[in-house]
Formats: sequence, structure tokens, C-alpha cells
Amino acid sequence: MPEPTKKEENEVLAPAPAPPPEEPNKEKEAGTAPVKEPNKEKEAGTAPAKEPNKEKEAGTAPAKEPNKEKEAGTSPGKEWSIGESPAGEEQDKQNANSQLSILFVEKPQGGTVKVGENITFIAKVKAEDLLRKPTVKWFKGKWMDLASKAGKHLQLKETFERHSRVYTFEMQIIKAKENYAGNYRCEVTYKDKFDSCSFDLEVLESTGTTPNIDIRSAFKRSGEGQDDAGELDFSGLLKRREVKPQEEQPEVDVWELLKNAKPSEYEKIAFQYGITDLRGMLRRLKRMRRVEKKSAAFARILDPAYQVDKGGRVRFVVELADPKLEVKWYKNGQEIRPSTKYIFEHKGCERIMFINNCVLTDDSEYYVTAGDEKCSTELFVREPPVMVTKQLEDTKAYCGERVELECEVSEDDANVKWFKNGEEIIPGPKSRYHIRVEGKKHILIIDGATKADSAEYSVMTTGGQSSAKLSVDLKPLKILTPLTDQTVNLGKEICLKCEVSENITGKWTKNGLPVQETDHLKIVHKGRIHKLVIANALVEDEGDYVFTPDDYSVTLPAKVHVVDPPKINLDGLDADNTVTVIAGNKLRLEIPISGEPPPKALWSRADKAIMEGSGRIRSENYPDSTTLVIDIAEKDDSGVYHINLKNEAGEAHASIKIKVVDIPDPPVAPNVTDVGDDWCIMTWDPPLYDGGSPILGYFIERKKKQSSRWMRLNFDLCKETIFEPKKMIEGVAYEVRIFAVNAVGISKPSMPSKPFVPLAVTSPPTLLTVDSVTDTTVTMKWRPPDQIGAAGLDGYVLEYCFEGTDDWIAANTELIEKTKFTITGLPTDSRIYVRVKAVNAAGASEPKYYSQPILVKEIIEAPKIRIPRHLKQTYIRRVGEAINLVIPFQGKPRPELIWTKDGAPIDKNQINIRNSETDTIVFIRKAERSHSGKYDLQVKVEKFVETASIDIRVIDRPGPPQLVKIEDVWGENVALSWTPPRDDGNTAITGYTIQKADKKSMEWFTVIEHYHRTSATITELVIGNEYYFRVFAENMCGLSEDATMTKESAVIAKDGKIYKNPVYEDFDFTEAPMFTQPLVNTYAVAGYNATLNCSVRGNPKPKITWMKNKVVIKDDPRYRMFSNQGVCTLEIRKPSPYDGGTYCCKAVNDLGTVEIECKLEVKVVAQ
Repeated sequence: MPEPTKKEENEVLAPAPAPPPEEPNKEKEAGTAPVKEPNKEKEAGTAPAKEPNKEKEAGTAPAKEPNKEKEAGTSPGKEWSIGESPAGEEQDKQNANSQLSILFVEKPQGGTVKVGENITFIAKVKAEDLLRKPTVKWFKGKWMDLASKAGKHLQLKETFERHSRVYTFEMQIIKAKENYAGNYRCEVTYKDKFDSCSFDLEVLESTGTTPNIDIRSAFKRSGEGQDDAGELDFSGLLKRREVKPQEEQPEVDVWELLKNAKPSEYEKIAFQYGITDLRGMLRRLKRMRRVEKKSAAFARILDPAYQVDKGGRVRFVVELADPKLEVKWYKNGQEIRPSTKYIFEHKGCERIMFINNCVLTDDSEYYVTAGDEKCSTELFVREPPVMVTKQLEDTKAYCGERVELECEVSEDDANVKWFKNGEEIIPGPKSRYHIRVEGKKHILIIDGATKADSAEYSVMTTGGQSSAKLSVDLKPLKILTPLTDQTVNLGKEICLKCEVSENITGKWTKNGLPVQETDHLKIVHKGRIHKLVIANALVEDEGDYVFTPDDYSVTLPAKVHVVDPPKINLDGLDADNTVTVIAGNKLRLEIPISGEPPPKALWSRADKAIMEGSGRIRSENYPDSTTLVIDIAEKDDSGVYHINLKNEAGEAHASIKIKVVDIPDPPVAPNVTDVGDDWCIMTWDPPLYDGGSPILGYFIERKKKQSSRWMRLNFDLCKETIFEPKKMIEGVAYEVRIFAVNAVGISKPSMPSKPFVPLAVTSPPTLLTVDSVTDTTVTMKWRPPDQIGAAGLDGYVLEYCFEGTDDWIAANTELIEKTKFTITGLPTDSRIYVRVKAVNAAGASEPKYYSQPILVKEIIEAPKIRIPRHLKQTYIRRVGEAINLVIPFQGKPRPELIWTKDGAPIDKNQINIRNSETDTIVFIRKAERSHSGKYDLQVKVEKFVETASIDIRVIDRPGPPQLVKIEDVWGENVALSWTPPRDDGNTAITGYTIQKADKKSMEWFTVIEHYHRTSATITELVIGNEYYFRVFAENMCGLSEDATMTKESAVIAKDGKIYKNPVYEDFDFTEAPMFTQPLVNTYAVAGYNATLNCSVRGNPKPKITWMKNKVVIKDDPRYRMFSNQGVCTLEIRKPSPYDGGTYCCKAVNDLGTVEIECKLEVKVVAQ
């Protein structure tokens, strides 16, 4: 057993597990491999068996196992250790990972990351059968739970996708460091279910790899000026190495050289032995010297490092200063208990621990505690090299064959790497490379070898390597079934098939271009048979097809010709294949055709071919269509046209009916059969020729006879041949005409009808009554019709019929203009019905009937006077006015009338009396006061008498008062009295008017008007003046023509008093404007005028300005502004919602300005 390498003495390491990735531990200071026997390691091709992804502080993680790689069919990552073999713990993990996953649907996969970069591991769990979220834990190594270590460098995340019901758990490592490398594990639990998966993280140095296994390489990786510069990290020694034999070098312990050398020789030693990080190495050496202090608990501490071969035994010894101290041994922070593997011995002050049967998992950090002190060391377990006992042999093979390259190694199930031209072969599920291990025999299997597989293959173990060349050639190719030319119909299947002697791939080309597989085109390769299948042949599928086997210069050509019988596509035509064209238009009838090769088309009509050319009727042919052209369609072009198509695949025929249509002929002139006041009825016959298309309807126009402007009467077609124009002017002559309409258009207008004048009969006469009846006559009277019309009224026709008959007899042979007529020659005691009609140019109106039969027999009716209401009281008229009194009365036969005045007969020279059958009239042209009196009327019918009285008073202006006297004068006052006038004008005196006049000027001024008494006092006369007075009398006719004046004058004497006129100060009426009535908020209805009112006071009169939303309203026709007696009004005509807003009235004068506002809202009433 080689002697363990010494490390720094009294080095103290923390017993706790390593912190999480966000707080990475320092690399182990004692990370050196044994240097006493470097040549032995080089000869064996080994390095210290520390795995690159194992964290010492976190516990021993399983090493990569060759068996596991073998079962998975893959090789480990780019970094792998030589001579590794599975221990018990690794075997358990391998068995666990190989089981069928219970909960995982996607397991986290191992990965590689460079220093300073990020990496994410993802695990997915299906939640279809889970009622709640499963529990997931992440571990590093075997014990370290990473949930509590999340932070800056480690983040854990979980999400849930509802549509797929999958939980996704992520672990992200941020800015990875070298000591993050190692084995990780993900565990998921749900109730009684459990699933786990382990994976590796490999952290690559960003500056490169170390090619040689040497203690000095650790210092070549250290960073200058950093805290950990010069410290050892054996993970750098396990990087992938080139497969080259290393040259043997003499064993040199650089540490011993440096310890024993002078400082001046350090640089020379570093240059000699390739130490690039000399500063870090010196810092390390200085620390080793500094920590060499004597411990209080340990008389001798553990060596810095120990090395042992796999399966060997190692011995750790410490010597205590005090044998009574309790000693405990630890491995990666876990206390070691005695067992068959770990044996403890006490020899005096020595405390010894033996580790039996060392395996790779024992490669770890150990420390021992005594009291409060501890010392640590590292154990390196070295695996013996594996040698190649049977070399690879050169091999030749043909393409497509299975090739096996075989070698043997010195140990069973050894870790072996295969290389192709120096590149490692990594087998996988989809790879053609497979590796089979049978004990010491290792076989590389290549399925379906190709020419690309020709290369140099090598195998490498920890103790040797072997290489051989593989040559793969093509087999001679024979064409068993060549491709054949094919001619297929359009839409049929095309199948090109060939068979060659070998199962090889090939390429299809069409017209020199590669053929891509689509839904339309399928390429089939089954064994030695190659097919190109086109399900539905298209024209573009025609061409030259060639199949070329891969790696061979042989070609298999075939021509495909696609043909299609001609077809005529008439889908765009009617069901009966009829094409309608308007006469005079150009017809270009394009009929789509198909066929391969393009068919030749021939048009014909009535067995006469229509040739291509420049004629009016010609044909034009194209590959995908044929066209019939008629430049100017004529009526004779109607008929059946035939199309004949022909190509090598067949023929096709079709017939098309062409119909040339035109506008119809104009109809004949219409007839007006009846007219009314504003209407008429007109009829017409359809046109003789409908233009080849059915008549759809008619348009009617009219015009005044004297006008040239026709007006359309209907905008919807009239389907019938009868129409009633309306809204004509009565009495105006009109003409009408017709247009016929078919699908082509509107015909020319017909000839106008004969002129006609709309006339209407009058309405029936009104108020038909019996005026009088005698034994042989009946007198009827009526009122004219309410509506006469433009035709006027020519007269009336009075008709009667006897009761019990329907024979109406005209009472007048000629029209009468009067509204009263007497029917004569009637039998006495007969009963007749009477009716009257009004007649004009349009005819007789509807008759007006008397409601009941009339008895032809004179009836005595007692007289009755109907005094008008205004004559039942005194009838007053002024002198000179006319008097016209109409007094109605009744009585039959015609009564006798007698007028008297104040009991005496009336003088017919002064008063005119006119009597009729129904009334009497009293007429006085110019009334005089003598005409006043009581008028009596007596109406007498045989023995029946009726009387009535009427009082008439004719009035005039009164005379002047009889005498006016001055009763008294005192101070400024005069007392007057007078007597009423002798003539009151035949009516009562209503008042007096008093006037005064200064004697000096004699100008009269009215003092009192409408005074009712006969005495009055005149006041406020001027002292020292002399006055005369006069009085006028007044009645309902006015003032008297003359006035009575006082005979004496009244002198207003001075009594020594000095009269002083009072002094009055001028009153200041100026005032600033002020609103006495404000504006109020108003609601208005859209479309109805709205007003805004306010009142303002001020002197001088203020200027009023109206504003809307602070904008002055000026010269806007929608607004009117009024100002009357201080009341200001703004009228808004028919407001709309736009007129709503804030209105302001502003008043301004010289003394100030004042404003007042209100809001107007205009509402729209829903219809």
C-alpha cells in the first residue's frame, strides 16, 4: 500500500455540511493528490479517484457507474474518471432510477454549465389522479435539502397548467461556480406514493481544461489576486484527457522542494516544473508554515492527505496531549460509528481508526475532534488501471450490413470508451451505434453500415487503448424492375415502381428538380422496392421522372403523360343553356373548356360553321376556353349555336340558345274614359311587339296641354292596362301618354291622349225647406251647394214624385238660377216627395232630399212676431243716422200688417215701410228728433192677431247751461254755480266742463271735465289776475256747441302777503344697473320656441347684451332680443340640443356693469 501523502499540519476544517450553492464553500485547501508516487500514477494512467461532480463538504455523492452507463446505452458526460466502479450506495441509486416512474412524467436531466452561467432543471408531475398538490424536495448529494438554501444563487419555482393538469417544478442555479458540481436528487411524494430521480451537474472551467494529470495543474487554474488563489481543486484533474500515452517523468515532490528551498529559488523551481500560479502556491506555502502551531489537545495531528488503492485498508492516527479527552471521528460532517468497516483502537495517547475494504465512496474528508479542537484530512481511493487484453482488428463490410468491432479488457464490466476518428461515440435510443458488454468482452455494433461509417475506431480504458480501421463499400447494384413510361387520364392514379437488388435509399426527380413528398404525392420505400404514387393525376404532374439510388451512378427514367377528355363547362348558364343579349350590344360568350392536350373547338349554327376571323359573328379559341363573339347583336341572330370539342382523348358536344331582345314598341295612345274633379280613368292596349321579353309593366306621364313638361305619375311599374291619375287641377286641360317596360328597358312614349279637362259636379244643395203650401202649389227654397268647383254652377233642377211611386218629375224644364221655386198644378190633398240637384258642366250633383212627404193643402198658421233682442229695449239713434229695422214674423196665409206711431198712422212720406211674406222693414234715411216715439206693429191672419211695440229715441247734443254766476271769491279761490240747460238733447245730461280765461289774454283753459254737479270751486288761481269762467253741458252725444260765460269777472286781490316760490332741489335719478327679476334655469322642448326673461333697472338706461357660454350673441337669426320698460327677453327660435348651455344677460351703463346667468336644457321628445 503506498504511503499516504502528507498535507498541512494542524489544518482546521468546519465540521458542518457545506452551505447551499448561493453560499459556495471554499475549495478544500487540502485538495492535493499524493505526490510521493506520481510516476506510478502516470504509468497506471490514473488520477486520484475524486469525481468532478462530488462536493466534499456535502457528503459523498455517488460516482458515475459504468454499469449504469451500459444499461442506459449511453456514455457519461464529457468529464469521466478512470477506473471507477460502483459502490453499494451507487448501486442502490442505479436500481432506483431504473424503476418505472410512478409520479414523474418528465424527470430532470443531468447537464453541463460553464462557470458564471445559469442552468435550470425541470421536473413534471401529472395531476390527473391527485387530489392535491404533491410534495417535491430537491437535494444535493444524499442529505442536503436545498429548500432552505434558496436565495441569490438558487431559485425554486413551481407552476400548474390547468388545461393539461401538469405540475411543473423548476430548480434554477444562477451564476454557477465550480464547487456547485455534484450529484443532485429530486423526490416527489403524494400520500403513499413516492418517486425520485437523481441527476448530475457538471461545471466546466471557462478558461479551458487541464490536459495532464499533475499536482501542479491545480495551481495553473487558480486566479491571481483572489482569496482562493493557489488552493487545490481536484475536480480539475478529472477533466477529459486526450488519448495519448504520457511521457514518464521522474517523481518530484514540489512541496518538499519549496519547503526546503530558499525564497530566491522559488521562481526558478516554478519555471522548471511549470507552476504558473507561483503567487498562489507561495501563499499556500506561507499558510502551511503559519499554521504549524502546537495544539493543546493533539500531540500529533492527522496527515493532510492519505491515499489507498481500491479494496485496501487505511489507518488514521492521532496522538492526544491528554489521554482523558473524548475523541470522535467524522466523515463529511457525519459521526462515524464502530463497525466491521470502521475499527477504532486506543494505544496510550494514540487514537487509531482503520477503514477496511476501501471503495470509491470512502474517498472523502475526515476529521477527528478532541475537546474543542479538531484536525482533518482527506482520503483518496485509487482504482487500478484497466488494460486492453485483445486488440481491435481491421474490418471490411458492405453498405447496409451489421458490423461488430470486438475487444477484451482485463476486468469484467470495466468502464470503456469508444471513439470514431478521435470523437467519442455516444450511443442512444435512436443511434445506429450500440455497445454490448459480455464480461470482459466489449463489442461496438453498427446497424446498417454506410460509407460514412468508414473511419478509424478506437477503444480506451484507464490503462490502455486499441484502434482499428473499418472500410464500408457499396454492393454491386442490379436493376430488377425498371421504371416504365405511363399515359394516364386526368384524376387517375400514377404509380411509378422500380426494384433494385439492394435495400438502399434513393432520390426522385421530375424534369431535373427534386420531388418533395406532399399529401398529393407519396414516396414509398419498402425493402428493395421504390414507388412514387400520385393519387389524383393533374396536368402539372406530367413530365420526366428519374429515380437515382443513393451512392450509385445508375438512373431509372420514366415519362408520364397525363391526358384528359375534352369537357365543356356550362355551369355559368341557365338551366336551359339560354344566353340573352340586348339588340345592338356586343356579345362575347366565353365558355370554359378543359382537356389535355388542349382540345380544338368548332362553333356552328344551322350546320354552318362559324370560323375564326374578323367577321361580325366569329369564334376565338384559347387553351382553356372558347369564345363566340357577335359584334352588334341583331334580332335575326337568335337561335341555337353548337360547340364541338375534340382531342386525342375524345370528343364533347354542347348546344347554347342565344336570344336577342330589345325594348318593346310604344303602346297606342291611351283613352280617357272618365274624369273627376282631380282625377281621370285611362286605359290602353299592350304594344304589338314586346321586344322578345315579356312586358313587366308601364310608366304613365301627364302634362298640361299648354306645357311641354311631362311628369312621371308612377315610380313603381303599373302591371295593368288601366290607371287612375290623381291630384290634377280642376278646369285645366291635360294629356297623358304611356311607356312600356320589359327586362331590356323602356320603350318610346306612346302618342298623347286626347286633351281632357278634370271637372267635378258640385256638392248637393243645402237647407232644402218648404216655403209655402197652397191647395195646388208647393213652394220650396234651398241654399247653394257648399262646394261648387271650377266648373261653376249653371242652375238647379227641382224634382218631385208622388207618394207610393218612384217616378221623379222635373218641376222646371229649364235650369233655374234662383234658390226658390214653386211647383204648380198639384192635386189637392196629395202627398209629394221633393229633391233638388245642382247642375254644371260636369253634370248634376247628388240630390238633396226633403226629409218627409209634403201635403198639398193650405194650412192656417197663427201669426207670430219675432222681435229682435236689440229692439226689446229703447232703440237709440243720433240725429242724421239711418234707421233700418227688420221685424220677422210668421203666419199663413200671408198676414196683414198695420204700423202706428204713438197711436196714429205712420206718415209714409217720412218713414218707409216695406213688407214681405216673412218680415217687415222700417227705414228712415236721416233720423230726426221728431222720429222719436212708440211704434206699434199689428199682424193679422183671419181672426188671429199679434201685436208688438218698439221705442225709438233720436238724440242730439245738449244746449248750454242757462245761467253761470260767481258766488264768492276768497284768496286764490272762486265759487261758481249754474243751472242745467233748457234742451238736454233728448237724453240725460252726463256732466259739465268748466274753463277759465285770464282777462288779459282771454285764452281758455279747461279746469274741470265730466263734472256732475251744478256748483264748483275753482282753486289755485294767480293772485292779482282777473278771471272769466264758462261752462259746457255734456250728454252721450258730446259737449254742447256753445258755453255760458259769467257776466262778471273774478279779481284775485293782493292782501299784502309776499308770495315766495318754494325752492326745489333737483332730484338725482341716476342709478347703477340692477336686476330686479333674475333669470331662472329653464327646460325647453326641441322644436318649440323658448324665451328667457329678466327685468333690469338703471339710469341712464343700461345697454343690454346677451351671451351664450361667454360668447356674445350677435346677428344670429335664431335669436331675437327685446327690451321693453326694463323687461329683457331673449327668444330662441325652435331650439335644438345644440342650443343648450349657460346664457348670460349683461347690463352696462356709466355707473356700472351687472350680469346674471341661467342654464337652458333642451330636451328631445321621443317620437
